[in-house]
Amino acid sequence: MRKLPSITAALCLLLNSCSPRDFLTRRLASDLISASGSFGVAQQFWLRTGVMSGKDYSSPEYLVLQRHGWIGGANAPCPPGLTPPPCWDVSLTPLGVDAFHDLVHGDDTAKQYFSVPTARRELVAITGISRSGNLAEVEFTWRWSPLNEVGAALNSGSVVYRSGVGFKLYDDGWRVMEGSAARGGPSMDDALKNSEPVQ
Repeated sequence: MRKLPSITAALCLLLNSCSPRDFLTRRLASDLISASGSFGVAQQFWLRTGVMSGKDYSSPEYLVLQRHGWIGGANAPCPPGLTPPPCWDVSLTPLGVDAFHDLVHGDDTAKQYFSVPTARRELVAITGISRSGNLAEVEFTWRWSPLNEVGAALNSGSVVYRSGVGFKLYDDGWRVMEGSAARGGPSMDDALKNSEPVQ
């Protein structure tokens, strides 16, 4: 009977000395990746109106905006240094004004070049964890999740990307390697830059 209290006390001490962050599980890795500042940055689309080259006006993003009836263009003379001709004078249509109205900040409405948040990364799955001492590399998949109507048009959401990021065990638990010069594995910035579509 005397052994039961001492076993209980030892078990309590053991449980108190380990926190859930000491063990790099898929759930913890998922929570830390999702909470990472770099992972949470919204995708920005830079919309330009006014005179632009035919190459820019026929880019895939501008073709999507044209198909939705959000922008229109009229032939315009090319200013010096703007090539290749022909040039287009691009403006928002009434449908475009409705689509972009709530997405453009008040200060930007008079500008001809402004950014619009379109999508945010969504973690799909943790696909693997490789540990070596106090370092680990976590493979994960993610996709762009549209934030608005414009984001839904520009991002189908069906493309899934694969990335791998480094983790390091500190005295308070595991942390995602942030910054561009992380030691012990790819940083979150590098992981996202080097993402590859899953086939």
